[in-house]
Amino acid sequence: MSVSQRPVPVVPKGPTWVDGMPWEDFDPAKVDPQLLKTVKAAAMVEFNAYDYAAYLTNVFPDDPEFKAAAETWAEEEVLHGVALGRWARMADPSFDFDQAIKRFRQGYSLPLDAKESVRGSRAGELVARCIVEVGTSSFYTAFGQSMPEPVFKKICQRIAADEFRHYKLFYTHLKRYLQKDRISKARRLLIAIGRIAESEDDELAYAYYAANGDTNQPYDRKIWSAAYMRGALGLYRREHIDRAVAMTLKAAGLDPQGRMASFGSRVAYWLLRTRHKRLARGIHDEQNLQAA
Repeated sequence: MSVSQRPVPVVPKGPTWVDGMPWEDFDPAKVDPQLLKTVKAAAMVEFNAYDYAAYLTNVFPDDPEFKAAAETWAEEEVLHGVALGRWARMADPSFDFDQAIKRFRQGYSLPLDAKESVRGSRAGELVARCIVEVGTSSFYTAFGQSMPEPVFKKICQRIAADEFRHYKLFYTHLKRYLQKDRISKARRLLIAIGRIAESEDDELAYAYYAANGDTNQPYDRKIWSAAYMRGALGLYRREHIDRAVAMTLKAAGLDPQGRMASFGSRVAYWLLRTRHKRLARGIHDEQNLQAA
């Protein structure tokens, strides 16, 4: 599928929950400038959901029930991008959301010509989709608690609730496809871990670059991935990781409340904090070098 044939994000017509947000309560004094950069990147990814819907339609061409669910999911994701983009423009009037989206879509795309799941099976694809929703529901819960701006908090509460509902949607279809594909719990867990590792792939890094980078500055995945992760990883607290690990194990068919969950949560939180400290130390070292 060429760039010109890619589905264009379409904002649902008519009143939506975005219009019902208390925008008049926006308080610029409570905007964290560094977290604002992460908001801009998140808006890019959410608004681009029709690419994912097109990919899923290719993978599930003979399942009208799932295809309809994927289209509805994409519409709801686009609204997340609309809300985040509108908030970002209020926080930074110089932010050109439309231009940033165009830049993002020019530089990043999914394998939209794929006819089969890159996970090896449809059940595997649905495990991966569950893990995406694990990440986003945890992310927006943590994000809303980290930014004191009142309108942003309400936006994040709404998005986190949607993402948790989306997890249940994909999990319901996963149970249906497990009856056909019958992939093992070990395979499901490996897919889940692999999808978590992809959080440092080009999508989020390029979104951060498209939203915040100098248009004359070339894209460097390592630099922009680190910049995004520095902002995102610092949002999480232990309770966010506990819930994410439980949801991940459930998608893998494992006990979300047992010893593995407790151990996995401790390890995941330690890895996250270690990674965040290393990234923070790296930017501090760079600043010291520039000042020398």
